[in-house]
Amino acid sequence: YAFGSTLKKNVATSAFGEVVKAVKGVVPGATGVSGVCNILYAVTNPQTWDVVAALLFISCTLFVMKGKAYLPKSLPPGSEVVIATAAATVFSVFYGYEGGVVGEIPTLDGDAGISLGPIKIPVEVMDIKGLLNVPIAERCFGGSMVKLFITAAIFSAINFLSIVGIASGFESDNNVSWLAPRELIAQGVSNIAAGAVGSAPVSGSMSRSLVSRMTGATSKLACIITALLWIYMMPYMSVMSPTPKAALSAVIVSAVVKNVVMPKKLLALQGNDFIVGVGTAATTAITSPTLGFGAGMVMYILISIVAGKDSKKKVA
Repeated sequence: YAFGSTLKKNVATSAFGEVVKAVKGVVPGATGVSGVCNILYAVTNPQTWDVVAALLFISCTLFVMKGKAYLPKSLPPGSEVVIATAAATVFSVFYGYEGGVVGEIPTLDGDAGISLGPIKIPVEVMDIKGLLNVPIAERCFGGSMVKLFITAAIFSAINFLSIVGIASGFESDNNVSWLAPRELIAQGVSNIAAGAVGSAPVSGSMSRSLVSRMTGATSKLACIITALLWIYMMPYMSVMSPTPKAALSAVIVSAVVKNVVMPKKLLALQGNDFIVGVGTAATTAITSPTLGFGAGMVMYILISIVAGKDSKKKVA
């Protein structure tokens, strides 16, 4: 699809739209069902695809996944990602691509920020009153700071589980060691800093981590370099404005498609663990990470109770 809005309109008038309405009627917080139905509709209705956007997506995906074998060995890891993105951007500029693009990137105030000697970080620390002003509590939680705190606590738990999943995956696949206390402290400090400057919460992302690995990241220094580039390259990032979103989505899909189609760790589970794992994954996809986490906990507790009763009967 050249534009996501077109896909949403098509889904809304199809049988998938009725499924979305039915699920949200039962579980209003089921935000994930829209995404799942969008994907199912797009996959099962190729006649509705925008030809140029589809060709861009497919060609970039194939090049990112298979292009490394045909590139010179002297090129650094991840060159296929840079080449695919650059080629798509050039195509967008010179051939008048009319599909969805990155668009205008916000500019920074050159005088704003914190000066650390010759280095200037474009962030501004909020005052205490600004930190205590939480309009989201009024918009989403009826003004209740208690509900906001509970939701934030659940988010923290889910975020940490995401970090555990990412770190354990890198440990088994790439022999990268990690420590749970260190990761927990790092996430806590990062979110305190994010709150102090009015940023969005800091969290872990499997897709971003896989993209980093695909582009050759092998150490924690990659995170620092990425952060510094985000800060200091913003004035020059307008060069990415015409980049097709189809090309960027191809990079993400290339990084995660194998784990989605064939989730080895999930399939390796057995018995009750497999049931809980599949149930949690399905609930998370259809509803939200928060509801999926809660459903997984409930399933685990119920199955553990039932299994405990069965074992006692056998012993008796």
